[in-house]
Amino acid sequence: MSAVEQMLDSYPADLGDVDRQKLVACIEACIECAQTCTACADACLSEEMVADLVKCVRTDLDCADICASTANVLSRHTGYDANVTRAALESCRAACGACADECDKHASMHEHCRICTDVCRRCERACADLIAGL
Repeated sequence: MSAVEQMLDSYPADLGDVDRQKLVACIEACIECAQTCTACADACLSEEMVADLVKCVRTDLDCADICASTANVLSRHTGYDANVTRAALESCRAACGACADECDKHASMHEHCRICTDVCRRCERACADLIAGL
């Protein structure tokens, strides 16, 4: 059992009708995506042709920030507001899609961009799945 699952299971109040499996998957995907995008941006900065990767670095960092923020929003349940949660998920889904599109342009030359593309697509799907269940 993951730490995310343990924390949700230990929450003292009712979490409502949210699909716990989708919630766990989305939180974990957001955390993984934030870490991967941060690492990809850092790897881009170490490439010899860094000037060609400026947009990729920016997109990676924006996505990392939004994913981390979304994971935090999804981890709080006191005074839950479905509209705020939905907006955070939509923002995360859009950021992940944009980042995956940008990293995919560089994936054939940089393995870190290929990995980032895959992780962003998984997070994008996890957000969409959770949105569909709200």
